[in-house]
Amino acid sequence: MSSDQQPVAVVTGAGSGIGRATALRFTAGGFNVIACGRRAGPIEETQAAAGTRGDQIIVCTGDVGLQDDAERITQAALAAGDYQVLVNNAGVGWNYGVSHPGSMSALRDTSAEQWREVMRINLDSVYFMCHAALQHMQAGASIVNVASGGGLRGMDDAHTYATTKAGMINLTRSLARAYGPEGIRSNVVAPGFVDTEMVSSVLESDMNPFADETTRYQVSPLGRPGQPEEVAEAIYFMAVQATYCNGAVLSVDGGSLA
Repeated sequence: MSSDQQPVAVVTGAGSGIGRATALRFTAGGFNVIACGRRAGPIEETQAAAGTRGDQIIVCTGDVGLQDDAERITQAALAAGDYQVLVNNAGVGWNYGVSHPGSMSALRDTSAEQWREVMRINLDSVYFMCHAALQHMQAGASIVNVASGGGLRGMDDAHTYATTKAGMINLTRSLARAYGPEGIRSNVVAPGFVDTEMVSSVLESDMNPFADETTRYQVSPLGRPGQPEEVAEAIYFMAVQATYCNGAVLSVDGGSLA
């Protein structure tokens, strides 16, 4: 594409939390942002939150766990300018287990249907979005996949979730090896406990680990949950500024895995 075109970033799961903060960070960096989500309302709220930069956010609804939607979103990115960055942030976590009991359970208590659906949302979506983007991305482009500390170590429960995040990490490393020679970088940002809607059911309950002076430092040596904006800065750094990072995993967890 012509270098005089506006740079474009696709951010999936942009309707709240880390995705919203990331979309806003990229508009601040001069990007047009294809902000993706399954519902228009939350994405429109992200657009409104951009204020005077709202015209840089293009609302694009769809389920990125479906190939047709992923390809349609990719075409929207190509139409918006120079498609330079893909941020795969969409996924489900703890709150999904509240509305879909068993989906965040240990393996013995996870049905085949629950396994397949979390895999579809969290990992198939990364395949579909990367597969579509890599047909068009050129040297200088980058992919950032948002995984989790749960993909770097074993977990007591949420075994499907942990598997999707570990798979995302190794897929990213493989992409780095395969497409690095073309000048396309692929990296991972792995957040720890971040104050988003995904964990609101924990933070609002008597199980909130940060409410206790002892357990808070066991969860994170900084003694607090992360903020979405802190993760968004790491994503932007890996996507745009860390030009010699390829196949890297950046933990943004307050030292939880130290």
